[in-house]
Amino acid sequence: MEKNESKGPQKKERQFYEPPVQSTGGQIFDSVFLLIIIYCVLLLPLVLGLTAGVTTTEIPETVTWETLEQNEVMQAQWAKIGIGPKEAAEYILTKFDYTINPLSLIFTAIVVVGYFVIVLRFSDREYKDVISEKFD
Repeated sequence: MEKNESKGPQKKERQFYEPPVQSTGGQIFDSVFLLIIIYCVLLLPLVLGLTAGVTTTEIPETVTWETLEQNEVMQAQWAKIGIGPKEAAEYILTKFDYTINPLSLIFTAIVVVGYFVIVLRFSDREYKDVISEKFD
């Protein structure tokens, strides 16, 4: 009597996703390209003058720890690093302007979203393969 090996439903053999192998040159190119993009994104606002970079310092005529609104603990910390009230006044009273330039904010958002879209477009097929491997 012959055995019937096909008892019940057949299981479909799973193929596991194997990502494409990237050459060493491709990896170096990707790394250098990302470094250039990051450098440009960080430097471009400085070159175009889109940074706030404005500070104001209003030092009173008489400088004491009380006019600088420094308590005893703060005074002790300044003393530890050898700075008196006159030297500390510049550090304490310098105020930074945190006004956000809408143009630079929009530009930054476009760069970040654009990069995200590019990454998704280039790796769309790989994402689909991994998802089908895990959930099919």
